[in-house]
Amino acid sequence: MLYALILPVASFAADGKSDKKQLTEDQKVLHVLNRLGFGARPGDVEKVKAIGLQKYIDQQLNPSSINDPVAESKVKNLEIFNMSTAEVFAKYPNPGALLRQLEGGKAAQAAKAQADNAANADETGKKGMTEDERQERQQKLRELYREYNLRPAGQLMPQIAANRVLRAVYSERQLQEVMVDFWQNHFNVFAGKGAVRWYIPSYERDVLRKNALGNFKDLLIGTAEHPAMLFFLDNFQSVSPNAQPAGNRGNGRLQQAIRTGNITPQMRERIKMRQGITDAELDQRIKRAQANLQQAPKRTERGINENYARELMELHTLGVDGGYTQKDIVEVAKCFTGWTIADPRGYRRIAANIIKGQDEDRRLERLQRQAGVPDDIDSGEFYFNDRWHERGAKTVLGQKVDEGGMKDGLKVIDILVNHPSTAKFIARKLAVKFVSDNPSEALVGRVADAFHKSSGDIKTTLRALFSDPDFFAPENYRAKIKTPFELAVSSVRAIGGDTNASPAFVAMLNKLGEVPYGYQAPTGYPDKAEDWVNTGALLERLNFAVAVASNRIPGTRVDLKGFEGKDKAQTLDRAVATILDGEISSGTRQSLTKQIEQPLPEVKPGADEVDNEMEVPNMRGGQGQGKGMNRQARLLEPSGNPEVFKAVSLVLGTPEFQRQ
Repeated sequence: MLYALILPVASFAADGKSDKKQLTEDQKVLHVLNRLGFGARPGDVEKVKAIGLQKYIDQQLNPSSINDPVAESKVKNLEIFNMSTAEVFAKYPNPGALLRQLEGGKAAQAAKAQADNAANADETGKKGMTEDERQERQQKLRELYREYNLRPAGQLMPQIAANRVLRAVYSERQLQEVMVDFWQNHFNVFAGKGAVRWYIPSYERDVLRKNALGNFKDLLIGTAEHPAMLFFLDNFQSVSPNAQPAGNRGNGRLQQAIRTGNITPQMRERIKMRQGITDAELDQRIKRAQANLQQAPKRTERGINENYARELMELHTLGVDGGYTQKDIVEVAKCFTGWTIADPRGYRRIAANIIKGQDEDRRLERLQRQAGVPDDIDSGEFYFNDRWHERGAKTVLGQKVDEGGMKDGLKVIDILVNHPSTAKFIARKLAVKFVSDNPSEALVGRVADAFHKSSGDIKTTLRALFSDPDFFAPENYRAKIKTPFELAVSSVRAIGGDTNASPAFVAMLNKLGEVPYGYQAPTGYPDKAEDWVNTGALLERLNFAVAVASNRIPGTRVDLKGFEGKDKAQTLDRAVATILDGEISSGTRQSLTKQIEQPLPEVKPGADEVDNEMEVPNMRGGQGQGKGMNRQARLLEPSGNPEVFKAVSLVLGTPEFQRQ
C-alpha cells in the first residue's frame, strides 16, 4: 500500500507540466518559502504576506539586515566554529596519531609492534594486540584526554553537521542557508579524506558563509586558498619539478655522502667538532645511519599535481564543455604550484607537543623556517611557497600568464571568472537549483548575462533569476524533488518541531543519503530528481517521516496536539491543511484515506560512524574517515497520539511534500 504514495513521486520526475494558467498569491508565497528557504513553518505564509512578497525577497538577498538571535543561540555551543584551525588541531587530536607521537612516531612504534608481535605470537597464536593491551591503550588515552581536556576527532563531524541543520531549521536568513548549501556542493570537499574535517569549520565560516551572497571571484579565491580545498584536491603538495630543495641542503649532501660511503676527512672533522665525539663513535653512527637509509622507504618524488586545476575548470568555473584542453589543465596546475599549507597534518602533532613540552614546537618552527613558511603563519593555514612555484610564462585559454609567484594563480582566477563559459555554467546550476531540473536555454542566457554584467555579483544574479517570468511559471511550481537534506529540514519546520541536531538526527540524515561534506566525489551531492527518486530512497524518506512525527529521534521533539481532530478523517484533513496548505491531488488523498487504516512501517535507525581507536570522555558518535565502526543510532520509543502521528507521517511522505 505504501507504494501507492511512493510511485506518484517517481512518475512526477519525468513530467512536471501543469495545466494552471498562473500561480495564486498564496502559491507564490509558498513557492518562495520552498525555493529561497527550507520550507514554511506554521504561520510563515501569513508573515510573508504581511511583509509583502517582494520585500521579503529583498530582505533575504540582504541577510545582514535580518536579526537572527534564535539560530545564533542554537549554535553558540558548537565550539569548533569559534576556533582557529590550529586550535581545532590541538583540542581534537586523532587518538591513534596522538599515541604514535607520544610513543616516538611511526618508526619507533613499528619497531615496538614488531617486537611485541613476536613476543605475543606464542601466547595468542596470532599477531596483534592482546585484549589486555587494547584495554591498557584505551585507559592511557582516557587519562590523557581527561588530564589535558582534549576531545576526540570523532566529535568534529557531529558539530559540523549540527551547525548546518540548526541554521537551516531556525535561521531567519533562509536564502543564505540555501546558498551555503549550494556553494558547499559546488566547491565540495570530502570530510573523510585525511585532514579535511579539521579544516571544515574555517572553510564554512570564513569562505562559504562569508561569501555565499557576495562576489563569485571572492568565493573562488577563498576556496582556492583554503586548506580544506588544497588538501582535498592535493594541491598543497603540488611542486614545480624545478623547485630547489628546502633549507637544510647540508644535511642532504651529508646523507648522500653517508649513503655512498664518500665522507671526506673535512666532513669527518666538522661532524666530530659539532657533536663532540670520537672517530670510533662517528664510525658507529655512520654504520647505523647507512642501515637506516637502506631500510627507509623510498619517498615518492613530488611534482605538479593537476587535480585542482582540472576541477577548477570543470566543476568550479567553465564546466566540462567550457572550451579548455588538457594543455590548459597542465598550464593552470603550473600557475598554482606553491599554494600550500603550513603543518598540514597538525592534528597528529600539536596535542602531543603540548603534552611533551615546547622542545618539539621549537623543532617544528626550525623546520618550517627551512621550508620557507613565514613566521606569522600558524599550523593549518595557507601560505604561498615561492620556492615551489613553477617560474616562467604560461598560456591559459590562449592568454599569457607571466605575473610571477602567487599572482600567476590570481591571474588564472581572473581569466576564468570573466570567461563567458563560467557565466553560463554558474547560471545553469543556479537555474537548476531554483527553477527546474531542465531550465530553458533562454532563462540560462538571461541569468548568465546578469552574472557577466555584474562581474559575478551573486545577489544581482539571483535577483535576475527571481524576477524572471520562468521563476513563477506554473510548470515550475512544486516541480523539484527535495534533496534528503531539504526533506529532513523541511519536515521539522513544517510541523513546528524542535531539534538539537543530535548524532541520532545526523545518523538518520546519513540513512537518507545526504550528510554535509559526506560526498566523496568533487562534484558534490546532485540536485536533480533522477539522482534521488527510486523506491528504496523514497521508503527511507517515509521512514524518516515516521521517526520525526513519533518523537523517536533523540533531541528532536514535536507537539502534534494542534493536528488532533474528532476522528481520523478530520485529523488527516488538518495535517493536509497545515503541511500542504490544502494542496493535494485526488489520487494522493485516496491513497492517504486507505493508508490511514493500515499500520505504519517499523522505523529503522540510521548508523553513525565512530572512531574505533578508543572510547574516551566527552565522546559523541560522528561521521569518521571511512575507518570507523558503524553502530546503530539509538531511537526512542514512540510518543504522542498514534493516530495523529500516523496522519502527519503519511502527509510528510506524500508526493506533494516531497516536491518543492
